[in-house]
Amino acid sequence: MVKATATESKQIDWTLPTVALLAPFFMQVNESMAKGGELGILEGRSAALLHPIVMGSLFVASLYSAYLGYQWKRTREIVDEVRDMKRMLPAMVGDVRPPSPLDAQIVAKEAERKVLLEGKHKDKHFAMGSILLASGVGIAIEGAANTYVRTGKLFPGPHLYAGMVIVSLWAFAAALVPEMQKGNQTARNLHIGSNIIQIGLFAWQLPTGWEIVEKVFQFTSWP
Repeated sequence: MVKATATESKQIDWTLPTVALLAPFFMQVNESMAKGGELGILEGRSAALLHPIVMGSLFVASLYSAYLGYQWKRTREIVDEVRDMKRMLPAMVGDVRPPSPLDAQIVAKEAERKVLLEGKHKDKHFAMGSILLASGVGIAIEGAANTYVRTGKLFPGPHLYAGMVIVSLWAFAAALVPEMQKGNQTARNLHIGSNIIQIGLFAWQLPTGWEIVEKVFQFTSWP
């Protein structure tokens, strides 16, 4: 009995600290909600800011993915460039081929390709594209859902329409991957073109997104 009492005396009751920590989030829930507080913290500023924060990160990720895609494209192009240069080399004279100015260029391009291959840009581009597709579609839906939860309606306009096109282009670009892996150049061109358009729309969409963030701070409170 003595040992049990000693053990119990060493245990910490975390109830009071936990309540004290969470109390600010729930003491004045109705005042912090934009619509009425029926759904609690989901109507507050914290949930409303999740969409713009993640989308801002995904815009940067889109630029990085484009860079990786270009590097992988460059890696493939060097193979064709080296092959074309080798075709232009002087013909063999017996067992010896006369030296050519192209020799140094071929060596330089092969060294460049080696460095690019070491960067594993293909794998990184695929991984980043997968993250963009999964996270982007999910957070786009979350943004519309959060707006409806807070206000009881959606606001059709340039920001919403551009977002719908961006999500569609993400899906379209991903759908082209199987054909791209087979070497289909048309699919590669469409993939590049669709992603250039979506990055352009993404950049154009940022100012309207910032206007919405300002309204979130105007009409909501923490949490």
